[in-house]
Amino acid sequence: MLICGGSAAAAGDEESETARKPHMIQVHDSLSLATPGQGLTDVTSQIAAWLAAQDAGDGLLTVFLRHTSASLLIQENADPDVLHDLKAFFNRLVPEDSRLYRHTAEGPDDMPAHIKAALTQTHLAIPVLGGRLRLGTWQGIYVFEHRAGAHRRELALHFLGQ
Repeated sequence: MLICGGSAAAAGDEESETARKPHMIQVHDSLSLATPGQGLTDVTSQIAAWLAAQDAGDGLLTVFLRHTSASLLIQENADPDVLHDLKAFFNRLVPEDSRLYRHTAEGPDDMPAHIKAALTQTHLAIPVLGGRLRLGTWQGIYVFEHRAGAHRRELALHFLGQ
């Protein structure tokens, strides 16, 4: 953990203005997870647990997925039909048909996975208040695996705040 800022004691028992200012902290780490294949894997609880262990206050958490054939989404976490429909929509939008692509060396799901990742995102910025993710009532953080087989994915986590 990197802590930015400092405190200076004023003469006597009073704290100086510098000492009263909140200290900025910057923490970074990585989280590794297994995905079972195509679909959305909820990682909200793992990220929230990591954040809680950092003694974070208020700030911003950046989550970055270090891969080109998967992506990150903030999506509804209440009705599993939403996740099913998203997966089905992307499969209709970007079919696994090797006749459509030049890059087929890694199988028929590889180039469609790259396209799906290009249409979504590989990073999220999430506000943090009082050490907790400021997600909406029905929001969860998901790794959207675009490859057919199981994969090991790595998330880079970076908190900046106090």
